[in-house]
Amino acid sequence: MKKFEWLLGMALVCTLAGCGAREEVQPPPPAATTPVSSDPGTPVSAEELKEAAAANQESAGEDVDPGDASLERLAALPESAQLPGGRWKAGQHYQPIVPAQSTSADSGEVEILEVFWLGCPHCYSLEPRIQNWKKSKPPYVKFVGEHVMWGPAHRSHARFYYTLVVLGKADELVPKAFEEIHHRGNMLVAADDAQSQRLQMAFAKANGISESDFKREYNGFAVNTRLQRAEEIMRRYKVESVPFFVINGKYHTDVSMAGGEEQLMQLFTDMAAAEKSR
Repeated sequence: MKKFEWLLGMALVCTLAGCGAREEVQPPPPAATTPVSSDPGTPVSAEELKEAAAANQESAGEDVDPGDASLERLAALPESAQLPGGRWKAGQHYQPIVPAQSTSADSGEVEILEVFWLGCPHCYSLEPRIQNWKKSKPPYVKFVGEHVMWGPAHRSHARFYYTLVVLGKADELVPKAFEEIHHRGNMLVAADDAQSQRLQMAFAKANGISESDFKREYNGFAVNTRLQRAEEIMRRYKVESVPFFVINGKYHTDVSMAGGEEQLMQLFTDMAAAEKSR
């Protein structure tokens, strides 16, 4: 991986607004002006990160199709598929997804899917509220987490996340990984894949996962399968910002649309109940 490409990925950590709202892609500066003085296997200075952040803002990338305009989606949604009127309004608090997508929920379940990034400060801020909501959510709600797959830094964090999932440690260690990144400043990603793996394995070992177990799953079939699914989720839902939520494959929303973090949790509960009653 080229140093500049990694710098652009790491600069996303420093761009607070970037992961919460779609930003237009800015072309990178000529290679001659790119900071490349550090060795790719060593830590990068804050100055280099700031320069890279100034050169490019976080985005889903140029190849993401924004899809239909919201009014077109609303017009295409049959009346029988819209939620009952009341507090939550289509086009304001949530957007219908047309056509509706299949989910991983079993019969009688309602899936709520979150697309997030471990390096996103907005996802970090929301995580405690989600964890609390999950403890009291209706039993028929299946909450699913998928990691965003935009660029090199995102994909590295995604491989780490799905390794924790496959090892059965995600519920315990994802909150700790958020703390490690956003509170302790250990980004758990480096200038090359090998160094990223060493950083992530050190975190795993410090939290009770053996080196052999971590290495076995990190590049294993199960993790690679989950990464492929995450790529498919990105394409199907045209994810342009995180955190991003999909209710039962039919509606998407976020903190801003819901009106705040507390309102988002209530929206989950109400929309899931409406779906369950269908």
